[in-house]
Amino acid sequence: MSTYRRNHPAGGTAFFTVNLADRRFDLLTRVVNHRHDCVARTRARYPFALDVWVVLPDHLHAIWTLPAGDAEFSVRWWLIERYFSGALPCGGAISPSCAAQGERGIWQRRFWEHAIGDAADISAHMDYVHFHPVKQGLAAQAAEWPFFWFHRALARGD
Repeated sequence: MSTYRRNHPAGGTAFFTVNLADRRFDLLTRVVNHRHDCVARTRARYPFALDVWVVLPDHLHAIWTLPAGDAEFSVRWWLIERYFSGALPCGGAISPSCAAQGERGIWQRRFWEHAIGDAADISAHMDYVHFHPVKQGLAAQAAEWPFFWFHRALARGD
């Protein structure tokens, strides 16, 4: 098993990209309410600040800030993916390697992360998240994309 070196200080902020294993599917936007529930369940067990989040049909981008003294973002992603996969009906065949790991084969095994370094870094990554649906041709303007975290934040008055 590979050991991945991660540079995330406790209580730090990080940018993430998480992909479906099969990028041809639109699963993330089809079952968006289920995904919200999985994130809420995870945050109840392992709190984190959800700074920004955008869901696209086959992948998502997020920026999180962990509590002081906590650097365990991987366990949070593991739980979100586990809750999400476990509540979906079983589908087609999965690869032997996924079966051996107890996986459903819905998610790519690894995610991409970047430790946010300073105000300019977070600003650049926030801009990237905000405009990614436009870049992907899914919306003419960022505010038009319905699977964007700030719509929920505005509804709550955040």
